[in-house]
Amino acid sequence: MSDHTLHLLFTASNTCTLENSLQSLADTAKSHGGRSELASKRVLPAVLEVLEHHHHNHNPNIIALCFKLLRNLCAGELENQNSFIEHNGVALVSDVLRSEVGSSSLGLVRWGIQVLANVCLAGREHQRAVWEGLFPEGFVLLANVGSKETCDPLCMVIYTCCDGNPELFRILSSYDGWPVMATIVRTASSAGFGEDWLKLLLSRICLEESQLPVLFPKLQYVDDPSGEGDTESKDDQFSSVQAFLLRILSEILSERLEDVTISTDTALFVYGIFKKSIRILEHEVRGKSGLPSGSPEVDVLGYSLTTLRDICAQDNARGNKEDAESVVDVLLSYGFIELLLSLLRDLEPPTTIRKVMKQFENQDDASSSSLKPCPYKGFRRDIVAVIGNCAYRRKHAQDEIRQQNGILLLLQQCVIDEDNPFLKEWGIWCVRNILEGNEENRRVVEQLEYQGTADVPELKALGLRVEVDPSSRRAKLVNVP
Repeated sequence: MSDHTLHLLFTASNTCTLENSLQSLADTAKSHGGRSELASKRVLPAVLEVLEHHHHNHNPNIIALCFKLLRNLCAGELENQNSFIEHNGVALVSDVLRSEVGSSSLGLVRWGIQVLANVCLAGREHQRAVWEGLFPEGFVLLANVGSKETCDPLCMVIYTCCDGNPELFRILSSYDGWPVMATIVRTASSAGFGEDWLKLLLSRICLEESQLPVLFPKLQYVDDPSGEGDTESKDDQFSSVQAFLLRILSEILSERLEDVTISTDTALFVYGIFKKSIRILEHEVRGKSGLPSGSPEVDVLGYSLTTLRDICAQDNARGNKEDAESVVDVLLSYGFIELLLSLLRDLEPPTTIRKVMKQFENQDDASSSSLKPCPYKGFRRDIVAVIGNCAYRRKHAQDEIRQQNGILLLLQQCVIDEDNPFLKEWGIWCVRNILEGNEENRRVVEQLEYQGTADVPELKALGLRVEVDPSSRRAKLVNVP
């Protein structure tokens, strides 16, 4: 490290020690005016020289101060960002990070990643330089740090590099890129995340680029990422990381229902996950909480179902105006409604209905004992919500529900259920959708033989009520005055 470099730093900071100089300059660089002034004094190349010297001497304290100063200097100051690229700052910072991971504080690694994040914001040339300096091994190494404090800025770096560079997203979705994404998701699953960069990455890769079918299987073997162990017993199991990924994607879809387009292939893949996950119902364990439940198998069941719910809602919101067959219609062609009604029929009735049925306990003991409890609080509600979304202004779906003898079953969901918050509201929405514009379905309701489970006061919310002829014991659907 040259005397000229030290003199430049001491003069610019009006201090006489290296540590004090770096800290003072970092404070100055917090403002736009300070960054511009230091750019004119060519402070950044001097800081890179200090960083390189103390990297070889392994001085974590000075390295951390250099990272803080470089981060602040490159925060929106193009001259400094350009200087960083011109003086090979990406290679130097990348080398330092590689050597310091595991031996230094998380703060130091975080500050180093933040330097690269700020440089990326300058444009494509800078993004390409950072990408080439770290992809893929460097990104995997940093993702393996296993901390929220480092995962957040790392996701920012990767997303910023790829955003506006479609070819980089394609590379990230390639053979070399999957270890990066899989490691990031594993880290976020165990350590958590505090910013939206992870969601932006997953939204783009899994939903917009329709790469969920590729990434999801790579998260199966949590304890054996290579997948080279005894996989035979694991092939039918879901991991906690897979459950985490589905939870995040479900949140993304719910938050960005009108912005994200789900392909038919992705929808069918989620449906396949759901069909595989329903085996958990065989264990007949009553869920004690909503999602997340703490059980990967239950969470995969629940989040695949809520994702399908929102996929169907999204299809409805767009009005099915596209010429191509809608995603919901494709799902229906694969027996979607038949499966959902079958699952709903196999569940024990809602708590309100069960109380009414207590008087018939002895007579119906055999059949009631074969019914299954909800694996999480809200499972019944979510099934009803999906059916309701499928039936929305789709006569062929409404007809199928009638043909599958599902109308009375769905009428029975218009009640309060302690294990399924908002079941009544979703039930009313579902019944509204299966009756709207469908005279055949309305006639079925009118002709229902009066039973305790068919007398549903909540139909008043639809402007309807069921009146029963005392002599014929037949019900009639009439408008509420």
